[in-house]
Amino acid sequence: MVAALPAQAPGKHPPDVEWRVSPGLVAYDQAVAEMESRVAAIRGGEAPELIWCLEHPPLYTAGTSAEDSELLDLKGLPVYRTGRGGRTTWHGPGQRVAYVMLDLKQRGSDVRGFVHDLEDWVIATLGRFGVSGERREGRVGIWVVRGSREEKVAAIGVRVRRWVSYHGIAINLAPDLGHFGGIVPCGLSGFGVTSLHALGIEATMADLDRALRASFEDVFARTTGDPT
Repeated sequence: MVAALPAQAPGKHPPDVEWRVSPGLVAYDQAVAEMESRVAAIRGGEAPELIWCLEHPPLYTAGTSAEDSELLDLKGLPVYRTGRGGRTTWHGPGQRVAYVMLDLKQRGSDVRGFVHDLEDWVIATLGRFGVSGERREGRVGIWVVRGSREEKVAAIGVRVRRWVSYHGIAINLAPDLGHFGGIVPCGLSGFGVTSLHALGIEATMADLDRALRASFEDVFARTTGDPT
């Protein structure tokens, strides 16, 4: 069972953040275009910050550090070259993507700290399902330990334009994990990829969304600072 949304701690007043959950599958090009438009609007003071939860059709994305050698057997799936940080990953049905468009000027102007907060957010969300997610030095994303094997359950890749973030996180709820065999996920060979369902967690996407929202309030309320 997912915990109820926690009460905000006294004295903390984060900026309003809009939450959007898109039904169905959102084309990747469409998502990028909408993110770029929203980033400009946030920067111009014309729109609030946004967390956008969605699923994509099956596809691969290659970040700014990706190498062609990471593409092994695509089986006809498209590859999108994208401006986010990180390397190569898969998106598709059963994976919750949360695109995070926040004004970092309102949140300490600290990109490294922002990425750390994204990691905290994912770890706290997994914890609501009894899953212990962990960081690993030199390996982006969030990992779980299964016996003697470490497996990645969530990916993180962001871009920042004039202090407004976009792209974000991806948590594997119940995707077809076989698609990860078409690439070297995030450029890391020798490690597995898992999902909440593979870990025995029979949560729905709505359950995961509620956990994400509750954990976001916990993590990002504490990082909000005065505008600079």
